[in-house]
Amino acid sequence: MPRLVKIFDTTLRDGTQCEGIAYSMEDKVRIARRLDQLGVHYIEGGWPGSNPKDVRFFQEMQGVSLRHAKLTAFGSTRRPGVRPEADANLQRLVEARTPVTTVYGKSWDFQVIEALGTTLEENLAMIADSVAFLRPKFEEVIYDAEHFFDGFKGNQEYALRSLEAAAKAGASVLVLCDTNGGTLPHEVVEIIRAVKSRVSTPLGIHVHNDAECAVANSMAAIMEGVDHVQGTINGIGERCGNANLCSVIPNVMLKLRLPCLPEGSLAELREVSRFVSELANRPAWQHQPYVGDSAFAHKGGMHVSAVTKHPETYEHVNPELVGNRRRVLVSELAGQSNILWKAQQAGIDLTKNTPEVRQLLQTLKELEDQGFEFEGAEGSFQLLMEKATGAVQEAFDLEGWRVVVEKRGDAPPVSEATIKLHVRGIPEHTAAEGNGPVSALDNALRKALDEFYPNLKTMSLRDYKVRILEQTHGTSAKTRVLISSGDAHETWGTVGVSANIIEASWQALVDSVVYKLRMDERRVKPGQPAPADQAKG
Repeated sequence: MPRLVKIFDTTLRDGTQCEGIAYSMEDKVRIARRLDQLGVHYIEGGWPGSNPKDVRFFQEMQGVSLRHAKLTAFGSTRRPGVRPEADANLQRLVEARTPVTTVYGKSWDFQVIEALGTTLEENLAMIADSVAFLRPKFEEVIYDAEHFFDGFKGNQEYALRSLEAAAKAGASVLVLCDTNGGTLPHEVVEIIRAVKSRVSTPLGIHVHNDAECAVANSMAAIMEGVDHVQGTINGIGERCGNANLCSVIPNVMLKLRLPCLPEGSLAELREVSRFVSELANRPAWQHQPYVGDSAFAHKGGMHVSAVTKHPETYEHVNPELVGNRRRVLVSELAGQSNILWKAQQAGIDLTKNTPEVRQLLQTLKELEDQGFEFEGAEGSFQLLMEKATGAVQEAFDLEGWRVVVEKRGDAPPVSEATIKLHVRGIPEHTAAEGNGPVSALDNALRKALDEFYPNLKTMSLRDYKVRILEQTHGTSAKTRVLISSGDAHETWGTVGVSANIIEASWQALVDSVVYKLRMDERRVKPGQPAPADQAKG
């Protein structure tokens, strides 16, 4: 039977110390439920002695039934010169009514003297008294040895004595903390070996990422026999963050072949990563290993050709194991393999070495030379592929458009767009205002098309980005506009390029509309009228 590596998630405690993150109490409850569904062993919910929100969180969690995880509260050892029974922080830990509690103490003599302002012997008594007071009241008491690795380097004997004090008092696990995040993997290995020669209590690891070694240090500890690993989803945390569980967990399960999540849960990892990012109101980390959008994205033509034959040529694991997917990017580096892969994924009938594919590849390279970029505009590229096969019919014929921006006095500028076009031979002449010229143009286009294509009402613009392509040309420089649009089914990107930013925006807007109409046509069941057929005309 392989040994079990237990995952201790501190996203809701250490993770909230990340700059720019402030979860509501309701957010914390939702994340706790999702972490429990993932199958982590411990969820550290916060520090009930530090703020009212965490007190309310632990009260709310009394009515939440967790299937896999044990909820734990976090706090410090008693204060110098204060009995445990009289220490308010320890009492708050008891009042949180969690099955497990985590208490931290000082392992570094420098911290004891300079930060706590007490004696080394009193600090050892604080550790022992606190653990002994808590132990009868909980299923487990986890002891976090703060600054342990720095303490070991500064005063090895004292750091070990601090662990022994917690162990003798009944601590279930002794967690070695690299609080400042500056320890390297080889040091972690050496120090853990020294600790294991001195204490027999199970060990844990809690490391920060200030030297970009948090995941490596966690893995080094696990390979030294440490079976309790602490970290956060997406590696969020104070300063440079904590060990990233979205990397640690798959490393343990796929590389070391050790269990740490219930069977089947690993495939939920990407979704959990994005869920936590969403509640933190932060964009998902695109290049994050395992779960990021770019983790299994291939751009070079030779790479794509190899991956289509044998994925392991350029992928260290199957992306589906962590809930991710393989992506093939299109750019001036692309070959026919990139295009054929994208066509297959989109259900478009293209065959290698046909005139359509060769022409499409040439068009792609010409457009990218002009400044188009399709890595973030897969909607526009799919339309290019469909046009190459003659599958896309024009949604309308443009006669022309005009945009006017008027500024009077101190009032905000007013933007108005006018559009003339034909839809199925029917002329449409519409005007609309907006919060800016692009907004006005978008509103006018939708107004002209709504009666013909009512399903456009379910589409919204999600993001709008402008990139200057010729930095030395000032205000006359060519610009690239990337638009992200979405509906209830998916989100897609489209692109436009022009020296006129409104024209570039128009190109991207039109592609976003046409892509929406095309995807809705594909979603219609056989024999069912398309959304456009149910409308005017």
